[in-house]
Amino acid sequence: MPAISTTTSTTTSTTVSRAVSRAVNTTVDSPIGALTLVAEDGRLTGLYFPHHWYRPDAAAFGRPSEAGFDEARRQLGEYFSGRREHFDLPLDARGDEFQRSVWDRIARIPYGQTVSYGELARELGRQVLAKDVGAAAGRNPLSVIVPCHRVVGQDGRLTGYAGGLARKRFLLDLEEPAERRSAKLF
Repeated sequence: MPAISTTTSTTTSTTVSRAVSRAVNTTVDSPIGALTLVAEDGRLTGLYFPHHWYRPDAAAFGRPSEAGFDEARRQLGEYFSGRREHFDLPLDARGDEFQRSVWDRIARIPYGQTVSYGELARELGRQVLAKDVGAAAGRNPLSVIVPCHRVVGQDGRLTGYAGGLARKRFLLDLEEPAERRSAKLF
């Protein structure tokens, strides 16, 4: 499970412009399309798909840089080749307190398993609704690394995903244990 450091998103414009000036980004090819990685101070702050639902303005990604992304590239390559189940990267997920609580819980969903939005809502308590969990999951800035693709509808249906349902299906199929995949053939 990735260690998630979190930052509250309530910042001043001066803080934002300082953060943008320190941010760097790169693009990584993957089986689900080009992924934009964003980092600041050595911590991954974003992983975005093309046409990501809540993709920040490109200016927030900072300057392009190949430096500092080697480990993220390596771990993503291992994940997509089926050789990695957990990411071990320094992360800084930026959102409000509720979003961070949802992302922290999502980060604990085991590889190859799914949990419903309703189950997460019940675990979080405090009169949290499944739709609230879905809204927070949709704002996850670290897709794939914080595996919101493992959150499904109550009956196991694929519902909403910031990268699109085809990518969600791909990621779930990638994580499906071999014995379960072969059982589907018979």
